[in-house]
Amino acid sequence: MKHKRKLLVLLGVFVMLALLVSACQKAPVSDEVVENEAASSVEVVESEAVSEEVVETAPEALVMIDWSGYELQEFWGDFAKNHPDADVQFSFMGESAEAYAQISNGFQADLVHPCNQYWKLMVDEGLVQPINTSNLSNWSGMSTPLTEKGVFNGEQYWVPWDWGFEAILVRTDLVEEVPTSWADLWDPQYAGHVAVYDSGESMHVITALALGLDPWNTTPEEDEAIKQKLTELVPNVLVYWSDQTELDQLISSGDVWVAGNAWNASYIALLGEGYEVKYVIPDEGSLGYLCGFAIPSTSQNPELATEMIDAYIAVDSQAYLANEYGYGVANFDAIEKIDPETADLLGLTDPKVVEGLILYEPLTDETREFWSNEWSEVKASQ
Repeated sequence: MKHKRKLLVLLGVFVMLALLVSACQKAPVSDEVVENEAASSVEVVESEAVSEEVVETAPEALVMIDWSGYELQEFWGDFAKNHPDADVQFSFMGESAEAYAQISNGFQADLVHPCNQYWKLMVDEGLVQPINTSNLSNWSGMSTPLTEKGVFNGEQYWVPWDWGFEAILVRTDLVEEVPTSWADLWDPQYAGHVAVYDSGESMHVITALALGLDPWNTTPEEDEAIKQKLTELVPNVLVYWSDQTELDQLISSGDVWVAGNAWNASYIALLGEGYEVKYVIPDEGSLGYLCGFAIPSTSQNPELATEMIDAYIAVDSQAYLANEYGYGVANFDAIEKIDPETADLLGLTDPKVVEGLILYEPLTDETREFWSNEWSEVKASQ
């Protein structure tokens, strides 16, 4: 038995040695495979760990289509405090039509800020979603006459934020006579020193007013007369402006003496810088505009967008808008923080001003396209 056991032990030892030799001969290949597998495993683990870390620390993204100048944190300080790591991105527009076009063409945004003439159109086309105002902590101070304009089909789709007028801004120290009507933009004494807003809609409207026509109810013959009148304006025009900052610079430099369809914000800014300017409400009347926020139907972060709206309508944000930009506000709780002279200029202390605000009327796609093409043809004739 002992002999057999010894033989078995010896046989076992022999087999083990054979296996060891065999293993040693394959070691280089085996080690390489193990190393690769180990590295791959580590990479997967690291990748998973990194992925989890990214999910936990990645900034919350919020994309806004807005006007240049409104990206300042002074307007959304409360949001920045609550979401210090949020990645807030802005896509700037020169007119409301651009915002409509972007959303219509599938641009992914969480907030959009056009003016009222596009509100109904965007609601009807399902481009924006209703807003639950109970989630807005600053809603109680909002002006009812203004918020009502953002209600469609019984729901609040738009939250008004800023409003104002289009009038004529004049460098009084550079002109012999201050214009008093839209028709004065055509006066030869201002040739080469007139700036007009680069918007087919705005230019069609003020030209119709200059001709004594109802801008929203014109015949084909009247449309042709408007186009002809616009063509006659071209020699007087130095620049077609689309950015308020650009316009302010041209007026302050003295290149522009008369700015048609200028916004009251430019007047406030230039007056504050000491320039001799006057904001003229034309004899034919001044048009008002109301702009506000909506959440696109395709928003990836509607809750975050709602928080951002709440920050924009906060008292400090609205007071900053009026004091620094010269626009009317929608949250009347902010009036006590607005400079009294500015508040009077904007008519914030007179309820009748807001209640009687004459706004741009909604247009059909056909009319809007017609006016836009009309304006493009006029500019091309220069």
